[in-house]
Amino acid sequence: MKTAFYLLLLTFGSSFLVYSQDQPLSPNNNTADTSLVQPESSNMNWYIVQDTVKVLIGKINTQIKKDKKELYVVTTVDMTQATTKWVDTTIVSIKNFKPIYHSSYNQQRDMVLHFNSKVTGYYFDKKNDSKTTINETTTKPYFDSNFYPQLIRFLPLTEGYKNTIAIFDYNPTTSTGVITATIKNTELAILNLNGQETKVWKVQTTDDISKNQTISTYYIDVTTRKILKHDIAFNGRLMTMEIID
Repeated sequence: MKTAFYLLLLTFGSSFLVYSQDQPLSPNNNTADTSLVQPESSNMNWYIVQDTVKVLIGKINTQIKKDKKELYVVTTVDMTQATTKWVDTTIVSIKNFKPIYHSSYNQQRDMVLHFNSKVTGYYFDKKNDSKTTINETTTKPYFDSNFYPQLIRFLPLTEGYKNTIAIFDYNPTTSTGVITATIKNTELAILNLNGQETKVWKVQTTDDISKNQTISTYYIDVTTRKILKHDIAFNGRLMTMEIID
């Protein structure tokens, strides 16, 4: 899903390190507080910002569920100019967030990943009517690239917190494998949204998916650890997602 965010940012834009430790975070080196994980349902509006004007381009619903062994994150995106909804499902181990399964279905392509000793699945390009079998060998532990925005919520965030995260990303047009996401900075801030002021952790990140050219900023409620706002900035362009309930 993150890869698609970057592609959309480029499309809409044209149309209208310091590491805290030697080893990156991974399921084998995980400082997240799993007790913070709670069932959740949230809705966000997705805007592209042109000068100071916000233009609504979609709505996002996120459902988080868990049982004794697994955590499920289902994200449904309803784009204003798309004929079908975009649905992502991510399943990870509740114990250490080790990836188990990811699927993503949208108007352009379908993708399914199974995470075991190898990463297996398929990528179906609907435009070209071509299906690619995925069978990737990995040599080090990692999180699913689609899950790491959720992971950040549960880390021991403090002023100045920085870290790196090992993530696996599949992209048929660029590189595939274990790459790095970077938490560049964390600061305590006050977010004024929908007429309410909330104390948040403002967490700035980037990753190798965008060759570290895209900056994602998450505004995370200090008390609930819910993501209230998410900004994506690239080459002078800006998209923002804001919670509505």
